[in-house]
Amino acid sequence: MRAGIPPCPPSRGASPPARAGRDPPAGPGAASANPTPRRFQRMPPSLPATINIREPRWDQSTFQGRAKHFFMVTDPRNLLLSGATLEEARRVVEDYRAGTVHPGLTEDQLWRAKYIYDSAFHPDTGEKMILVGRMSAQVPMNMTITGCMLTFYRTTPAVLFWQWVNQSFNAIVNYTNRSGDAPITPSQLGTAYVSATTGAVVTALGLKSLTKHLPAIIGRYVPFAAVAAANCINIPLMRQRELKLGIPVTDENGNRLGESTAAAQKAIFQVVVSRIGMAAPAMAIPPVIMNMLEKRAFLKRYPYLNAPLQVSLVGLCLVFATPLCCALFPQKSSMPVSSLEPEVQDQIRKKDPWLETVYFNKGL
Repeated sequence: MRAGIPPCPPSRGASPPARAGRDPPAGPGAASANPTPRRFQRMPPSLPATINIREPRWDQSTFQGRAKHFFMVTDPRNLLLSGATLEEARRVVEDYRAGTVHPGLTEDQLWRAKYIYDSAFHPDTGEKMILVGRMSAQVPMNMTITGCMLTFYRTTPAVLFWQWVNQSFNAIVNYTNRSGDAPITPSQLGTAYVSATTGAVVTALGLKSLTKHLPAIIGRYVPFAAVAAANCINIPLMRQRELKLGIPVTDENGNRLGESTAAAQKAIFQVVVSRIGMAAPAMAIPPVIMNMLEKRAFLKRYPYLNAPLQVSLVGLCLVFATPLCCALFPQKSSMPVSSLEPEVQDQIRKKDPWLETVYFNKGL
């Protein structure tokens, strides 16, 4: 180029010169600097409709798997969920079971909806359960009632009142978590309630009179004995219809095969054992601790802390005892066909001659 001659202007079809910091560099990496618009990006794959949410997420043949399941079901935070959240979870679960997958639904969201649904809706009837009767209410309700039973056990009026409160609560829980889809009549409900409350009060007052001259620590265990006796009365009476007419038994795919009273007996026995085990740590450990603390100057100086401290200790025990004792037996329990009543066996053999095991919901 000669001096004094200006450079030629670019032709019309030529690209303008590159400016530093503005235009992307040419080469193999140039495409990555210009991302694909969001509307053309690939969406995550849809969730398959093959996940079996009729069963718990974890293996129920192991205690560990059942414990994980019940830690989710008994989580007290489920009580704080709004009605809209519960209905949304119900819609997600029922739609998924029907083969409809909501767009953008992830597997974790599906399982979360399933456990919200399980915490609030009855597994057999599908109806929304009474709030205080749900398993997620067990810890906050029992820690309050049991703590007061262990604190106010010295006078007869206190024993009567708290045993009545406890059995009223137990009646609601037993009715709410019954097995099967058959309704219980008001007369059956009233009989069970009155019988269990009477049994608990008689046991508590009888043991209280027997332990008058024994060490104070023995008297602290009277409420536990009353609760254990009441559970043995309340649960069978509240579920007496199941003992008379049976509960549904199914094959491993959930196909209903009939109703069995033998299955009902096994289910109720397992629930009684679980309930007594659930109460044992909360009613056995705090009395020992409180008996030691009452001998120290701290509780003598601040006696008003007795009840709150007792309730807190009971709550700490129940947080772990409730799910762990629910996990003692599978929720979907099983038994051999040969252990059923002869007429039920015949009924099942006609449908499936090779079936060896039936399943049933034991209740909680």
